[in-house]
Parts: sequence; structure tokens; C-alpha cells
Amino acid sequence: MRHAEPTEEARGRCYGRLDVELSDRGRAQCEQLAARLSQEPVAAVVSSPRLRARDTAWAIAKRHGLAVSVLDELRELDFGELEGRTYDEIASSHPDLYARWMRAPTSVRFPGGEGYSDLHARAVDVVSRLRVTYAGRLVVAVTHAGVVRAVVAEALGMPHEHIFRLAVDSASLTRVEWLEDAPVVRGINL
Repeated sequence: MRHAEPTEEARGRCYGRLDVELSDRGRAQCEQLAARLSQEPVAAVVSSPRLRARDTAWAIAKRHGLAVSVLDELRELDFGELEGRTYDEIASSHPDLYARWMRAPTSVRFPGGEGYSDLHARAVDVVSRLRVTYAGRLVVAVTHAGVVRAVVAEALGMPHEHIFRLAVDSASLTRVEWLEDAPVVRGINL
């Protein structure tokens, strides 16, 4: 699932590795998510190290009497030197990079940061490890839109350049089940 809604200050900015807090609405979304999942047989709750994800995960875990395991691989894309900057600032200071990013976002490597292929590789790897560790059991992974898109795209065999065809709203659930080694996407952006 994607973390709940962050504070207003994050909107219109690159905030992959920045630790932005949840908004009041985001905190309410956490409680709604926890209530929605309260009857599910959750075996584990794992989270990105970012505060917005950890706070969302904690609300779910406490309903199940579980701890939250923080996994660095679930972090959002690292925008490097562009972290915290607005899209308008980036368009002005890095016009060529910005144009490529808007035209082919998964092909861009951010200066001092990552590219989509880095995020995709670590997301697919951590899901594979979780599948082994918690075989046949329900794991709630609280992460970010980029990671959710990467996992779903991998499950569906989508080319990287099509990931933005997948909506991943704040506080949304996406459910993927593996039948042996075959992924089945049960729902996206629920």
C-alpha cells in the first residue's frame, strides 16, 4: 500500500527520501486503513524507512499486535540533488533533464540519486524475499507510489515506460497474490 497523505508542504515537490509528516487527513486515513484491515489475517507489517510510511504502517500493525519491520528497499525513488525542490524550480534550473523526465520518466537517472531501474530492481528483490519469508501468509508492505507501480508492473509484465498508467493514490491498497510462482493482481489503487 501507499502511505497516507503527507502534509501540504510536500505537494508539487520531489520528496522521495525527504521525511515529510502526514497531514491531518493522512492521520485519519491511517485509522481508516487500520480498520479496513483489522479482520484480515495479517502475518507481518513492513515499511519503508520514511516517516510517512512508518506512521501509516504503525496504525495497521498495532491493530494486529505486530511490530513494524523497516526495510530500506521499500523506500521511494531518491531524487538526489532535486530532493525538496519544486517542479517549477527543476524546470528552470535543469530544463533538459526536466524535459526528458516529463517525456520518458523511467529513463532518467537523477543527479546524485537513482533511476527507475534501481527502484524496480530493489522492489522486485524485496518482494521476492518477503514471499519466501512469509510464504502463503498476508504481508502488508507500506511503501510509496513508485514501489507499488514497480511491483505491479513486474507482476503484469508491463514495460517500464508504462508504469504511469497505474494510479496509486495516497492511502490506497494494492493486492497481489502469488499462486506458486504466478502473480495475480487482485486489485490496484483500492
